[in-house]
Amino acid sequence: MFEHNAHAQPHGLSDSRPSTPILLFGEVLMDCFPEREVQGGAPLNVAYHLQGLGGGVGVVPVLVTRIGKDAHGHHLLGAMQAAGLPIDGVQLDCLHPTGTVRIELTESGHHFEIPPGQAWDFIHADMARLVGLSSRPSWLYFGTLAQRAVPRPLARPAAHPALRSLLQTTHAKGFLDLNLRDPWVRKDVLRWSLGKADVVKMNEEELLRVTHMMGLGGASQTVLGKRLLHAFGIRQLLVTEGKDGAWLLQNDGTYHHTGPSAPLPGLVDSVGAGDGFAAVFLLGLTRGWPLEQALQRAHQFAGEVCRLRGAIPDHDDFYQPFIAAWQLAGEVAA
Repeated sequence: MFEHNAHAQPHGLSDSRPSTPILLFGEVLMDCFPEREVQGGAPLNVAYHLQGLGGGVGVVPVLVTRIGKDAHGHHLLGAMQAAGLPIDGVQLDCLHPTGTVRIELTESGHHFEIPPGQAWDFIHADMARLVGLSSRPSWLYFGTLAQRAVPRPLARPAAHPALRSLLQTTHAKGFLDLNLRDPWVRKDVLRWSLGKADVVKMNEEELLRVTHMMGLGGASQTVLGKRLLHAFGIRQLLVTEGKDGAWLLQNDGTYHHTGPSAPLPGLVDSVGAGDGFAAVFLLGLTRGWPLEQALQRAHQFAGEVCRLRGAIPDHDDFYQPFIAAWQLAGEVAA
């Protein structure tokens, strides 16, 4: 949200056609690979995919974030506008730089270096609240990284004040996408976030770590998932297993599991695969897809993201096969 445009309505929400606003709270930044820089941050990646896949059926992803008044911020703002994303929730910061993450590709996976004190650490609560009031979202996507503590003496309580304000103002259903990046993992933030989420997504390593941190004992992954659902009142738990698939557990005990992926040619890296998974499953929730179908489609899409360098495609053509196969073109659905 620009400082001079505090009361603007998010782009697309004034359209007479039915729409489905989704708020996405948190970090927007530049992913710095050894050979190039690309826009990133889980909320931005998910928003891009929601726009690319669901823009034709009334899905309106609205980012609530903060960037610096610098070259990186200018680049990100232009990229968001070019993609057709609303910018009403994008705050501009004169004091702190636009976020960057340095990514090193190693034999054991990806190493992320995330400096402190970046613009997205200082998302303003009152500005965020205005966007929540004007958009009236059905879902609020959020993670744990954007709730990391800022340097003393500004250390925050259990959750980011802007996120608390959005949840209180909008009454939207919460979609928690864990992003545990040391040294920014806080038990109090994790406990608060789990308690505010209707749907929680994590990978199998995070499931084991989270249930250990929450004192839920040792058991099979499915039993640990059931304990987590019961302890925090979560409605659905999504656990991704990379090429081996993903599984979904509901609070009524219903369980779904996808099969392993067939080998895909042209794999580049797995950066952003989880964000692609989250975007498609969230799209399925808004469209009323059967849960087993949403799970399978999310896993399929995540595999295709692994064929990209980075988390989002360079061209919208990437989305066209999915739009056709999933019937996401044509009239806007109510």
